[in-house]
Amino acid sequence: MPDGVRLSARIWMPAGIAPAGVPAIFEYIPYRKADMVRARDEQNHPWFAAQGYVCLRVDMRGSGDSEGTMPDMYTQAELDDARHVIEWIAAQDWCNCRVGMFGTSWGGTASLQASIDCPEALKAVIAVCATHDRYEDDIHHKGGGLLTDTFEWGATLPAILALPPTPASGEDWYERWQDRLEALESPLETWVREEARGTYWRHGSIRHQADRIGCPVLSVGGWSDRYSNSVMSLVDARSDKVWGIVGPWGHHYPDQGHPGPAIGFQQVALEWWDHWLKAEPGDAPWPKLRVWLREFDVPQDVLDMRNGGWIESGPPSDETAVTALHLAVGGALADSPSDNETGWDVPADLLHGLASGDTGYFGRYGGLPLRQNEDDARALVFETGPLEEDVLLYGSAEMELVVEAEVERSQICLRLNDVSPEGTSSRVGLSIRNLALDDGLDDPDAPQGSGPRRVRIRFHTSAYRFKAGNRIRLSVGSSYWPLVWTPPRLGELRILSGRLALPVLNTAPRALSAPFPAPLGMTATNDIQVLSAPVLRRGCERKAHGAVVVDWHQPPVTTLYGDIDTTFSFETSAKHAIRPDDPLSATTAFTHRMEVKRPDGTAQIESHLHVQCTANTYHLATSLQVVWKGQVLARRNWTAAVKRRLA
Repeated sequence: MPDGVRLSARIWMPAGIAPAGVPAIFEYIPYRKADMVRARDEQNHPWFAAQGYVCLRVDMRGSGDSEGTMPDMYTQAELDDARHVIEWIAAQDWCNCRVGMFGTSWGGTASLQASIDCPEALKAVIAVCATHDRYEDDIHHKGGGLLTDTFEWGATLPAILALPPTPASGEDWYERWQDRLEALESPLETWVREEARGTYWRHGSIRHQADRIGCPVLSVGGWSDRYSNSVMSLVDARSDKVWGIVGPWGHHYPDQGHPGPAIGFQQVALEWWDHWLKAEPGDAPWPKLRVWLREFDVPQDVLDMRNGGWIESGPPSDETAVTALHLAVGGALADSPSDNETGWDVPADLLHGLASGDTGYFGRYGGLPLRQNEDDARALVFETGPLEEDVLLYGSAEMELVVEAEVERSQICLRLNDVSPEGTSSRVGLSIRNLALDDGLDDPDAPQGSGPRRVRIRFHTSAYRFKAGNRIRLSVGSSYWPLVWTPPRLGELRILSGRLALPVLNTAPRALSAPFPAPLGMTATNDIQVLSAPVLRRGCERKAHGAVVVDWHQPPVTTLYGDIDTTFSFETSAKHAIRPDDPLSATTAFTHRMEVKRPDGTAQIESHLHVQCTANTYHLATSLQVVWKGQVLARRNWTAAVKRRLA
């Protein structure tokens, strides 16, 4: 890099590179190429190399075998490094100055970020399970509510960065490791402190810069992953530059998609690369949007295959018309509003959210939303009668409410559910709103006050068929534990009126003009063996003293890389507890362990995080211990008391 920091890359070369060079594609993430995600790398990069591309996997600065430090996610140095890597690749003799970039999660977001005012050599990107909005569509906040997943990531990221470089990265690897441990920081305090959208979260969020996308983007997501919101949004914002695919799966590459059906990601990507990188591209041959149109599934923790089917369309805003449903007397969702002078009180129930399931951020097994009836019983509910014909939701539903809140920092939790003729309630959409924020989720200049107020709350994008005979249900709660941290207290919350706007397909759905290829399957190799992969376990227990504890545990998952005689293991556990009568009783704890066992020694990393709150302060406590060859090499402790201004 220009500042002298060296980044480490693993490179796969195709056979027989022509004198003029060939196109190159690269993936840029902080998840160690030497061991942590090596199996995934070897599923993608060698295959693309065999099709005539130079492929690179680059460790971000401060991670894996690269030099430098990483104080936070998406720093300016990280964004600048991506551009320098592109320029370096384009300058190599083996490259023909045509570069593509791809990745999933952090790597997909980095690819989106690189597309903004992109270098001349960057001709196309593929962004899988990526976020275009770091505040609203990432792991930290939702509608101004603090997600408890931010604490898991606060325990996990420092553990990843604390693992040692490999001796292959240079004779000074041990000294560089010590320097990295000494400089290691926890960005969790910043994530919690930045409660409103603000400049911190706008940095690196391309939804605010979509007009500057400079190369074609294939945005790929899954409906079981909250990052999927970026796909339809970007296609609508830049239909000239962005194409989209949304499947039924969670936080995975689509060839490993679960729930299924999965698709052949490598073949889809190759078609994309060949079009943009191997010739002077003409008109793109794909529809703007290919999505899995979901239908009712019986809610359950684990679902292998979703109901529904693939359809294609243009930008969603070109294909839909708004159907309006109003809150009406008797708990109805009706075509027209009705007078209700007193309004409706939202129940103050801290156990609303126990049927939420997991969030799917990390591609964990299962964790889908459970049967919603128990949460519906804790909420204010409105619903239609049995539908006379199918309703095809396609895009982002929006709720407009007139509310009156005793406590300014109140939360509103909205769930859009599909209710079967048998009465089973299945979650289709979820939205949270912190009433201390304005409609742009910014910190308003003046207090919002406790009088009647009109708010607009947008759901994430969806493609969903409510079948004839089913009912559409809107459920309204005042908290959503344990996914979202509780408000400081629950006061009276009243809805005076409301209108739900559903974007509905105005034409019959079009089946795919060409089916997706089937997944290639995992490449069989004796060099990589999964030694253990126990199924994640979840629990919910009511204690004798009144607390409700929600927990989960991923037992150790261990992979052996035979050619380098190295095993990599990880284990995670979580515990959320609350007393139903006290929002300030909420606590969250995470433990994360990693181990790398290799010929020169064994490194063990263990991090713990505990969070609790008063009415005005978050109390964060994180500890990290690093053991090398059985001896403690480093201990780090981060504690913080963060003022709660808005939550």
